[in-house]
Amino acid sequence: MTWQHAGAVLTGVVIGFLGGLFGKGGSAVATPLLSMLGYPGFVAVASPLPAAVPSTLVASAEYWRSHLLDWEVVGWSISIGIPAIVAGSYLSPYVGPKPLLVVTGLMVLAFGVSFLFFPKDRSLATEASVNPQGLRPSHWRVRLVAVATVVGLISGLMANAGGFLLVPCYTMFLKQPMKKAFACSLAVSSVLAVPGTVVHAALGHISWMVTCLVALGSIPFSFLGARLAIKTRATKLERWYGLALTGLGTYFLFRL
Repeated sequence: MTWQHAGAVLTGVVIGFLGGLFGKGGSAVATPLLSMLGYPGFVAVASPLPAAVPSTLVASAEYWRSHLLDWEVVGWSISIGIPAIVAGSYLSPYVGPKPLLVVTGLMVLAFGVSFLFFPKDRSLATEASVNPQGLRPSHWRVRLVAVATVVGLISGLMANAGGFLLVPCYTMFLKQPMKKAFACSLAVSSVLAVPGTVVHAALGHISWMVTCLVALGSIPFSFLGARLAIKTRATKLERWYGLALTGLGTYFLFRL
């Protein structure tokens, strides 16, 4: 195994652990890491996407066993997100990446700063304990359709499963407690990664060798990340997540 192949496995370890911990597939982090290892553009962008399917399923199963999944949110997100991500995937060769990266970077940075300095999970968790069926803010279905559509389009364009945007959107707009947002994001991401994988494979963007190497590292470590998240206090987890989003948003903006 060459150093480049070993680096791809290590990339899988990093994104698997962070994905399980923070409810995301990890493609947004994998792409720059694979690029630094010397993999060409679309290979670095699209190859981590199919590896997100088994790793997010493994992590999602842990949240499911802890009764943290809101199936209504998951079902609506998938039904709206699938056509949106397919559309975004087909548009990816025609849309310049720079404007999208700027908008995404600003969104992620804003979410990160909000989680860091204006934590809200304690109040959301209190409300959720009063209403165990899940929080339903006004016009929640309209909000959910809007979130699934926008995140699906962006995910298709950027060849990822959308977890890095789903979690903050679920928390901010749907008033889901942090761990429920992580759980729903992983379940949705595991499904949304499939149509994006099919389209990008048809376009010839995926190296299946790189996908297998990334999956080799990501699958076991996504389980460990999910276990740590479930056992961690929600308020502390929210701070960690805010720090991670702030770093990711800053990276997006400074790489341009």
